[in-house]
Amino acid sequence: MTSPPPSPEMSLQLRRVFQAPRERVWATWTQREQLEEWMCKDVPAHNPKYVELDVRPGGRYVMEIPIPGGKYVGQGTFREVKPPEKLVFTWSWTRLPEKPGEYLGGASLVTVELFDRGASTEMVFTHTGLETSGIREDTRTGWLGCFEVLAGLLARLQARLQARLQEGSLT
Repeated sequence: MTSPPPSPEMSLQLRRVFQAPRERVWATWTQREQLEEWMCKDVPAHNPKYVELDVRPGGRYVMEIPIPGGKYVGQGTFREVKPPEKLVFTWSWTRLPEKPGEYLGGASLVTVELFDRGASTEMVFTHTGLETSGIREDTRTGWLGCFEVLAGLLARLQARLQARLQEGSLT
């Protein structure tokens, strides 16, 4: 027996334009140091660490976020990696130790598409397989917060680059 396709209301699509070149936005999704600067930082107390990151089809990632009395663990597998335009990966959360009555949802799928818009990049972000409307709303809120932090990171990176260009340290 096959599962029915996910309903549109249990999917999420967000569009965002970042004032940075596509290659720079790609790097923020695929480089450990940059991911740790914005991913799951929508909650200021979160300090995510990627304990595993293998960005290739079939490669895995594992991210840990310490919380009082335990940690959240986000993990998944990369399904498609097409630099610098498309990244597809599974997404799931667990809490250690488990909190009675807390359900974080099962595995879902994230697709990040990056479109070159000259000096900026349009991101089309799609998250499918969200199991309930509550999980969908929490996920939407979380990603929107993360993307605000990402926009700030990209602005800082662009400002550093501009400063270096003005100093003449880059040609």
